Amino acid sequence: MLILIIPVVYAILLRLCFGVESWSELYEVMSYSFLFFVPTIVGILTMYLSPKDRVRSLAYRIFTPWIPVFLFFILTILTNIEGWACWIMILPVFLFAATLGGLIGGHWILRKPSDKMKISLVVLLPLLLGPIESYIGSIPAEYEAYTYIDIEAPADVIWGHVTRVQTIPEDQDTGWLTNFLGFPRPVRAELDFEGVGAYREAIFTGGLVFHESVTEYEDNVKMVFDIKAYPHEIPAATMDEHVVIGGKYFDVLNGTYELEELDAGIYRLHLTSRFEMNTTFNFYAGWWGKMIMEDIQDNILRVEKNRAEKYYAE
Repeated sequence: MLILIIPVVYAILLRLCFGVESWSELYEVMSYSFLFFVPTIVGILTMYLSPKDRVRSLAYRIFTPWIPVFLFFILTILTNIEGWACWIMILPVFLFAATLGGLIGGHWILRKPSDKMKISLVVLLPLLLGPIESYIGSIPAEYEAYTYIDIEAPADVIWGHVTRVQTIPEDQDTGWLTNFLGFPRPVRAELDFEGVGAYREAIFTGGLVFHESVTEYEDNVKMVFDIKAYPHEIPAATMDEHVVIGGKYFDVLNGTYELEELDAGIYRLHLTSRFEMNTTFNFYAGWWGKMIMEDIQDNILRVEKNRAEKYYAE
């Protein structure tokens, strides 16, 4: 049992250390030091504590480190240390790093004599690297999510369902990824008038509201709007602090609707958003951010298409 207990306890202790608010200038959960090195060391510890005859198996070195990772995830979710969505997104990194640790640890055990000093230094590595990574800091990066849908209805009918979206029942919500992650779902959108300077609210469940200011407007053709989401408006239970929109790591900047005529009575509705990631691993976080934003946009476009075509048919 120690083969699993010690790596799990180690991961939990490191998570608690990296989550201390007063240490945030030195240690961040959203960092390479935690998200990559901790599972790597979990893999090394698992091999170090395993019988040598088991370690000889390549499959054992690859897959056994996954067990303490899954146990760690389950425990942190049950104790509300982390949320479901956050762990689902970071799970591939943890599994890859844990396997890498298993291979490294297996190599040390099979090729070289046991070295307790080496293991002692390795387990302290995240605590040593954390302040260095915090000192280097993160560089914010902007990304774009683009989606479109073809609609068979007049331009003015489509545009009416774009500028203002009536209440979306749950059975019309088709956002598979955001639903799976437990993200808020879209409810409705309200616009006070058509034109530059107009104020639009895109309201989601759980208290999430996108406050939108129209910066460019051409009736039945184009609408560009800046977007603000305020974390203090969102109840803590709605979204994990590491993925909250408008928070420290993820923010939506602006959006653009464009309506393009393809053929007589057929239009293509484009929806583009720009968002910002602020982590030390933006290449991975940005990929997830793009998938989430595209899922939200696809969901809204399908609602607008169905309503415009139904209205026109009637």
